[in-house]
Amino acid sequence: MGLIFNKKTSYKGILPVHIGIIMDGNGRWAKKRGLPRKFGHREGAKTFRTITRHCSNIGIKYLTVFAFSTENWNRPFDEVTALMALFKQYLEEALCDFRKENIKIKFLGERSRFPQEIRTLADEVETASEDSSGMVLNIAMNYGGKDEIVNAVKLIAKEVSEKKLALSDISKETFSNFLYTCGQPDVDLVIRTSGEFRISNFLIWQAAYAEYIVEDKLWPDFKTDDLNRILELYSKRSRRFGGV
Repeated sequence: MGLIFNKKTSYKGILPVHIGIIMDGNGRWAKKRGLPRKFGHREGAKTFRTITRHCSNIGIKYLTVFAFSTENWNRPFDEVTALMALFKQYLEEALCDFRKENIKIKFLGERSRFPQEIRTLADEVETASEDSSGMVLNIAMNYGGKDEIVNAVKLIAKEVSEKKLALSDISKETFSNFLYTCGQPDVDLVIRTSGEFRISNFLIWQAAYAEYIVEDKLWPDFKTDDLNRILELYSKRSRRFGGV
C-alpha cells in the first residue's frame, strides 16, 4: 500500500496495490428501465472504461475485473451474443485507447470457447500492451476460480510427472506461479456492486485475505466518487492476515 495525492482526481489516501471488481447488476439496471438486458451491458461497459481510467490515474498497480464467468454461457442466447459483440468492440478500441494510456492488459480464463475473432483480438491486445509500464488490467473472461485452481493442479501434476518439479518443492508460492495471475500480488480489495453478498467463484485463491466491500449500487450507476469513498473505507481498515 502507498499514500497518494493525485492532482487529476484529488483522491488522497492509502491505496490497495491490487483491486478486484465484480461488476454486477447490468441486467437489473436495464430491467428497472424496461429495457433489454443488453442495454445494461452497454452502460456497464461505459462504467468499466471510466473506472479503469480512474484507477490508472490515481496509481492503482493492478486491477482485475470480472467480465464473463464460466457460468455466464448459461444465459439467454441473445444476451450472450450481445456480450460477444461488446467484447469485440472493446478489444478493437483497447488496441488504441489503453495502449496510449500505458495500461498493460492481460486476459484471465479459458479462451477456446470464444469466437475466433475475439481470441485473435485478445492476443493482439496483450501483445500490443505487453511493454506498457503502467497499471496492469486483468480482464477475467470465461473465468472461474475453481477452474483456475484445477488447471493449476493439472499443470503442477504434469511438471511432477516429468520430474521438472519435486513434491517437496510445492508451496503456496509455487502454486501461485501456476495461476493465471502468475507474477502478480494477491488481491487487497474486492468490490462487488449490486448489493449481493457472494464471491461468485472470483479469484478464490488470490483474494483469500482481501478486504471485501459490497456496494449497494448497480454497476452502470457506479461512479468514480463511489470508488473514492470505498478506497477511503479501505484505508481505515486494519489488515492482520490472521494475526493480532
